[in-house]
Amino acid sequence: MRNKATKIILFILSGWILYSCSLVRRVPEGKHLLEKNEILVNDKVKNDEIVHDQLYQQPNSDILGFHLRLHMYNMAKPNADSMYLDWLDRKPGRHERYRKLLSEKQVQRLGNSFVVSGISNFLKKTGEAPVLVDINRIKKSRNRLFTYYYKKGFFRASVGYKIDTLPDKRAKVTYDVITGAPYMLDTINRYIETPALDSLYATIKDKSLIKQGQQYEETNFTAERERITNHFRNHGAYNFQQNYITYVVDTVNNGGRKANVDLIIDNESVRQGDSTFIRPFKLYKVSQVNIYTQNPNSEDQSIDSTSYKGFNIYSTGKLNYRPKALTDAIFVAPETDYSDIRRTLTSRYLSNLRVFNNPSIEYTEDKNDPSGKSLIASIKLIPKKKFRFNVSADFMHSNIQDIGIAGSLGVSMRNVFRGAEILDLSTRGNIGSSNDNAIKDKAFFNILEYGADLKLTFPRIFFPFNTEKIIPKNLIPSTIFSLGISSQKNIGLDKENFTGVLSYNWAPIRKHYSSRLDLLNLQYVRNLNPENYFKVYQSSYNRLNNIAQDYPSVPSSYFNENGDLDIENGGADNFINDVENGSIAVSTTDKDNVNSIEQRRDRLTENNLIFASNYTYTRTSRENLNDNTFFIFKTKVESAGALLSLLGGTLVDPNNSSSQRTLFNVAYSQYLKGELDFIKHWDLRRGKVLAMRAFFGLAVPYGNSTSIPFSRSYFAGGSNDNRGWQPYSLGPGSSGGVDDFNEANLKMAYSAELRFNIFDKLNGAIFGDIGNIWNVFDEVDDPKKTFNGFSSFRDLAFGSGLGFRYDFNFFVIRFDVGFKTYNPGREEGDRWFKEYNLSKSVLNVGINYPF
Repeated sequence: MRNKATKIILFILSGWILYSCSLVRRVPEGKHLLEKNEILVNDKVKNDEIVHDQLYQQPNSDILGFHLRLHMYNMAKPNADSMYLDWLDRKPGRHERYRKLLSEKQVQRLGNSFVVSGISNFLKKTGEAPVLVDINRIKKSRNRLFTYYYKKGFFRASVGYKIDTLPDKRAKVTYDVITGAPYMLDTINRYIETPALDSLYATIKDKSLIKQGQQYEETNFTAERERITNHFRNHGAYNFQQNYITYVVDTVNNGGRKANVDLIIDNESVRQGDSTFIRPFKLYKVSQVNIYTQNPNSEDQSIDSTSYKGFNIYSTGKLNYRPKALTDAIFVAPETDYSDIRRTLTSRYLSNLRVFNNPSIEYTEDKNDPSGKSLIASIKLIPKKKFRFNVSADFMHSNIQDIGIAGSLGVSMRNVFRGAEILDLSTRGNIGSSNDNAIKDKAFFNILEYGADLKLTFPRIFFPFNTEKIIPKNLIPSTIFSLGISSQKNIGLDKENFTGVLSYNWAPIRKHYSSRLDLLNLQYVRNLNPENYFKVYQSSYNRLNNIAQDYPSVPSSYFNENGDLDIENGGADNFINDVENGSIAVSTTDKDNVNSIEQRRDRLTENNLIFASNYTYTRTSRENLNDNTFFIFKTKVESAGALLSLLGGTLVDPNNSSSQRTLFNVAYSQYLKGELDFIKHWDLRRGKVLAMRAFFGLAVPYGNSTSIPFSRSYFAGGSNDNRGWQPYSLGPGSSGGVDDFNEANLKMAYSAELRFNIFDKLNGAIFGDIGNIWNVFDEVDDPKKTFNGFSSFRDLAFGSGLGFRYDFNFFVIRFDVGFKTYNPGREEGDRWFKEYNLSKSVLNVGINYPF
């Protein structure tokens, strides 16, 4: 045993020595590989990323301590081209033989081939050269650290450095920062030459970002300059720019470490010809708003003009828009102060209409105003084409279809009712081939799906009453009315689906939140072939068949020639009926299982009618696509059947023994549903991002329902969920995913992953996913499937793994390999790492990041 331990230790040490030596393979003699940067601030180690980012030299990148890109660079031949030429001339006659065999031109091309030099060139380009200690860069880093702390008020800071050489051509650089005490802001004075601007500043000075008693912080001065500029430009100061604001910070005539600040705002500098003169800033008002558009479909191209609520509208050709539709989108109004916010709101609103190309908003001084304080706003709108046709085709493969061909044909019609509305009409279809045993049709294309959709978008709240006070137009509101129908053939039970949605959307331009209210969300699902249930849901059939095999009292007529329960001739149905009415005596456990199977069949084969309303609120702190430190919070509440329940007894079907209320002979669903979804990202710098997501959802049936419709229930597993399990294969609870499609009405999930760059556009990730689904407050009473308080938290499944992502700029393709690290479907004590191998892994392919 001792000898084995010694061998293991020697093996590890040998591997570590070889690894260490390979890192410095390309480090020249007399040079040192930068092993580590250490920053000491007042004799304490500083590990803040923002401080370390001030350094001009950083150690070679690594992935969890492994220097992949450095190793790739070291593997490359330093001079592959010259080494090839040396190889040709190393042996007499070799070059000549190759020249006769291939020709001189091809011999030279062979030297540039991927096999000879291309591999090395690829490794060099993709890899990373060793970072060598450079005294000039160290000095620059020292100066940059001094500047960083100087900007934070440490005007008397000092920065030194020390290079410690280490074995194996390595070195460590230590920067020693002594900050001293910071300077604090003392007296703050303002000198604003334009009286009008001084009066404007007086209204916001109490919210100043630079205040007496604060530590000097240069970023506060920059932010305050931007705040003042925005306030001035939103209150008439059309010509004002940030460069008119300057600060004078005086630390010389002060005792102690205090700084006096003078805020100086100069008058406007105006250039006329070759001369320049100074004048006070003017606060402008908008005297006129002129809207210019055109009607390319009008034969008469003369100017058509009209006025509406003070706006002047001009059209080349007959005006093709209702004046109110145009003026509702414009926030720049006559007799209002010039404002950047109004200009931005107008531009965004007009762009959101999707009926105009990029709008142009220009201002010119009104020559008719003798005071010279008026502007004329000219808004130029170039309409997009009335019709836009959309054609798409796609080939696909899934667990249902061996091959599928999908296509769609659509048309968008702009300005349908002369109010900038957009009508989208589309048809879609899909034919596919499947070898599924549940499909009788053995023709090659034996799967068919087709449908049609209509969507009408209004750029306003479409409602019988005026909603301007509740949802003002600066929230950019819109109304969407959509209808859709579809039909599936030879897929599962075959379905017909009808949907209808009336939704309202709004999102303010200056705040990071959006809202959506589905006043009506209607869905009707009709199963065309419920008798195919046991052919489609094989796991349910197998469980039922196994129970029947254990009882000799089951009539032989219930079985087919293979000795299995007969589906075609009703053997399975007869067995269920006999168990339920007691004609066939089975154990209590088996009777419960048969009842559970039948209960699930009834639920999945019944037609669904859902009249729901829901509200979704989303908030984010993300500024742009390059922002990697942000959060997204989303919550949704939904209520189904409440409106129909108000009709009460008028909907009761007297022929329905369960006294369920129906509409069109279909029992409508009633439930309450709530969801919380939170995403958080942390930028760890140098290509590393830590991302996490937490989700909680609960749907509770009541009144007319004892369960949640399948389309509104939760499932677990898949590329955007717990990646150790396939979609629908996890849960509920500790049941082990015994059904074909496992779903429930309660879901908890948490995921976290560390993302890092491998090289170029290839990124990697290490992830962990925790979560499960359960039944609660519904008709399911199986303790393995239901949530039973804190004890059910041991049913949380844990999947982990790694992934690769390639960034194509406009989308990311993702490959994740997940492993069942903790599987609650197994017996207790046998759940950890029992399936942690490649044969039990799950490959998930997805587009873009999971969260």
